[in-house]
Amino acid sequence: MPAYVIATIEVTDPEAYEAYKTAAAAAIAKHGGRYLARGGRSHVAEGAFPGSRFVLLEFADYATAQGFVASADYQAAKALRAGAAEMNMVIIEGYVP
Repeated sequence: MPAYVIATIEVTDPEAYEAYKTAAAAAIAKHGGRYLARGGRSHVAEGAFPGSRFVLLEFADYATAQGFVASADYQAAKALRAGAAEMNMVIIEGYVP
């Protein structure tokens, strides 16, 4: 069953954030993930969402998504993001009827 990583981001230093994006993309690919949405136009239809940038990733399963987040590759990318953005992230298990 697929799993998804959803992140809401508020970028505070766009130049420094670029280094994070490059490193994170490499870590995502290494762990078999793929972007379903990355930045782009968005509209909050109900309630409030933190951040102004949204990312949706898909992984083969929940364990793989957890492994990506815990990986040394992603942790190194995350260190590059320090001071460049505030992020909220959740892993959710997909639904297959």
